Amino acid sequence: MNPCPVYDKKSKTLFLFFICVDGTVSEWEQIKSGINKTRLCYIKSKDDGQNWSQVTDLTEELDEIKQWATFGVGPGHGIQMERGRLIVPLYAYYHHIICCMSSSNVFCLYSDDQGNTWKLGHKLGKKSNECQMAEVFDDEGNSIIYCNAHSKKCHRVEAVSSNKGEDFRILPSGALVETGGGCQGSVVSFPAQSEGAHAGQNKWLLFSHPTDKCHRVNLGVYLNRSPQKPNKWSKLRIINHGPSGYSDLAYIGDGWFVCLMECGEKTETEQIACKVFSYKEVELGIK
Repeated sequence: MNPCPVYDKKSKTLFLFFICVDGTVSEWEQIKSGINKTRLCYIKSKDDGQNWSQVTDLTEELDEIKQWATFGVGPGHGIQMERGRLIVPLYAYYHHIICCMSSSNVFCLYSDDQGNTWKLGHKLGKKSNECQMAEVFDDEGNSIIYCNAHSKKCHRVEAVSSNKGEDFRILPSGALVETGGGCQGSVVSFPAQSEGAHAGQNKWLLFSHPTDKCHRVNLGVYLNRSPQKPNKWSKLRIINHGPSGYSDLAYIGDGWFVCLMECGEKTETEQIACKVFSYKEVELGIK
């Protein structure tokens, strides 16, 4: 469950993180009982996914997991920072004596040695759930990790980290409205599509999510040319009309994106489709 791939460019290794759950125990049953039945696992490939390793179980290697009632990774994709750190986003529910008071928080799982060992950063200081992250840069060229997470409130949770994902600062709620009950969303950074003086080192953000406030319909994308400012998100451009659910964005170069999405005619879980579109289409759609 919860697939989350991340690629290490130096070793040319593709890691696929996921969770395994004992039997048919649901997330809610684990939260209610406080007994964690979830395992943190990955497999890896060195030939672009043609062949895969045996499963590696990291659960016992991370002491923090003992404090959790249950957890999940992503879902979607992890990232590799320009200086090499691998980051896999995850969220966890802590043990609470009153199960209905248990809430989830987002973390970074990271590696600085090409995936040989993994550590956890500190949790976000705000209730948050399924999440994705992206690397952007400030005006001085310093690396910033941007986090966008599922929320039970009216707006998405947005946060930034200036120490490679080990700690996060919550941003004020901005223009990104959460779908009723919450839904996973995707975010990706990409080279600034501008001829400005600093365009070569700047990164912009693209975010995908159902656009209706109440229902999972009309998947849209939003553009942010100032990633640390949550009030700078553009108007939306719908890329799939009708039922739409989870999605995962990727930038494939030369101003082009691909989006994997749940969609259908009657419900959002009828099929998984792939949409390819350009920055120019996004720009025209938000004007």
